[in-house]
Amino acid sequence: MTEARPPRTTTAAARRRAAAWQAQSLLLGYPDDTLAGRFGLLRRVVAALEEPVGAPLRRFIDHAEATGPRHLAADYVATFDHRRRCCLYLTYYTHGDTRNRGQALVALKRAYADAGWRLGDDELPDHLCVVLEFAAAEPRAGAALLAEHRAGLELLRLALRDAGSPWADVLDSVAATLPALGGAERRAAARLAADGPPRERVGLAPFGTAPPGPPPRPEPAASGRPGAPR
Repeated sequence: MTEARPPRTTTAAARRRAAAWQAQSLLLGYPDDTLAGRFGLLRRVVAALEEPVGAPLRRFIDHAEATGPRHLAADYVATFDHRRRCCLYLTYYTHGDTRNRGQALVALKRAYADAGWRLGDDELPDHLCVVLEFAAAEPRAGAALLAEHRAGLELLRLALRDAGSPWADVLDSVAATLPALGGAERRAAARLAADGPPRERVGLAPFGTAPPGPPPRPEPAASGRPGAPR
């Protein structure tokens, strides 16, 4: 993803939140050697964050360093490519496999374009890494997108926690940057957990059973992405 204008973060709190979103975006990406080479810098970034946001990220980095890229990558694929409840594509939670999901993806691309951003050919606009990276550079618009998908984020966080996944810590950190769940959002998350997302296709497996083939996953974050630690 490339940006046309600099991040608009002014206060110290806003800068810390933007740094948290950028770190979370990187840590939710595919764990290759490039990510492993950034752990030192990420530790320095995380050290400056408030405890509810930073502590879960430190735990994840500790785990990732102890595990190593090869085993972490295998766990990543098993978690995010083969578990429907652990989908990183946010519009899946709100629209499932319906035609409305395509419209939602178009709306997301329009929101990025309005902020002067252009997606790479290998990036889908609703992938959580992309949304977090956008939020890091465009905090107001990005926070609105994260709030729009608050119920799906909460379901993802709980699913990762139930699965004992190390990435649950990263979602805990994301949640700590957002307002507390309201009653309507809690009810929406509960409905998603019970019924799954909307579906149109005949014979689609119930939510939580055998998942469909995984959607295309973006390549690991390129070093040229805006704001990415180098």
